[in-house]
Amino acid sequence: MSSEKNKRLDDIVAQAKQYQAEREHTYRERALKLYPWICGRCSREFTHTNLAELTVHHRDHNHDNNPSDGSNWELLCLYCHDNEHSRYIEQVRYGGSFNESQVKATHNPFADLAVLLKK
Repeated sequence: MSSEKNKRLDDIVAQAKQYQAEREHTYRERALKLYPWICGRCSREFTHTNLAELTVHHRDHNHDNNPSDGSNWELLCLYCHDNEHSRYIEQVRYGGSFNESQVKATHNPFADLAVLLKK
């Protein structure tokens, strides 16, 4: 009886991991097509060689919120993504309100994009 329960739990966990991997693969592929391969925080640029280090961050921290226009996503390098989640966890754990709109970017990597596109 116990081995049947364990097998059932193992199957549930395996299925959940499979669903998560499929969901992640889908929104990651879409995000990489929508956005330039640049970290939205530190402006590090990525190529096919190091693309595995570029992650998709959900702005509202809800991995099930994946609108087709990508409005809930931003591309972050592994380090900035880890920092973003650490700050969020600290806010939840120690109080205060976490509001990403309060976080102001100090650099806009696309500021001269219109000029570059005209060339």
